[in-house]
Amino acid sequence: MTAMTTMRGAAAAVVMLALLGGCQKKDDTVAGPAEAAGRRLDEATDKAGRQLTEAAQQANQQITDAAKETSQQINKATDAAGDKLNHATEAAGKKLEQAGEKMQEKAREREATSPAK
Repeated sequence: MTAMTTMRGAAAAVVMLALLGGCQKKDDTVAGPAEAAGRRLDEATDKAGRQLTEAAQQANQQITDAAKETSQQINKATDAAGDKLNHATEAAGKKLEQAGEKMQEKAREREATSPAK
């Protein structure tokens, strides 16, 4: 039985060596398929993040430019409306002044034609 025990011990030793050999760390320069896929995923995520940030910055700039242009157009329209209102007010004032002068003229005519008291 000693031969059998020796054989079993030798077989156990061979199995242990095989298992320990499989547990050795591989060279760090060679990435496994999962690690390579993970790296590609990280790179794709980083690239997408950069592109999204760039797109957001461009959209923000376009919104800022549009707001500035709209503000300028509103200011121009407000100035034009103010000018028109000023001209209309002046024209109305002149017409009112003319109406007042006509009323005064009529009043003088009435006084001149009415009998003296």
